Amino acid sequence: MCNEGFETKKIMKTPSRPAPKSTKTQQRPPPKSLSAEGGAIWKRLLADYEINDEAGLLLLQTGLEAYDRLKQCQQAIQRDGPQVLDKFGYLKAHPLLPAERASRTQMLAAFKALHLDIEPLHDRPGRPAGS
Repeated sequence: MCNEGFETKKIMKTPSRPAPKSTKTQQRPPPKSLSAEGGAIWKRLLADYEINDEAGLLLLQTGLEAYDRLKQCQQAIQRDGPQVLDKFGYLKAHPLLPAERASRTQMLAAFKALHLDIEPLHDRPGRPAGS
């Protein structure tokens, strides 16, 4: 045997303790960078899902900051219209359209990384009726 003369030790693993369940008293306040609407969503998601690790909270904050930017872009596009006049008087796409798309993508990516259900639940399995 090639391990002759060497003493082997058994490594005892300590059992990991389950993470404490989040309660209303342990719930963190929303970050100051979020709007009032983003803060309300923060509270609702922390109440509905057990997000209590730093990485999850950072992902949630990032997703909700992207949500706030998305709403700001949508308001400006709604106010100005999807097309604006350039300096020569020609119509061009609103300059915030790419920022709106990027914010939506970032928000959805953060929520997907958190494994949040962002699709509505269906009442039965399979394809929707009429498809």
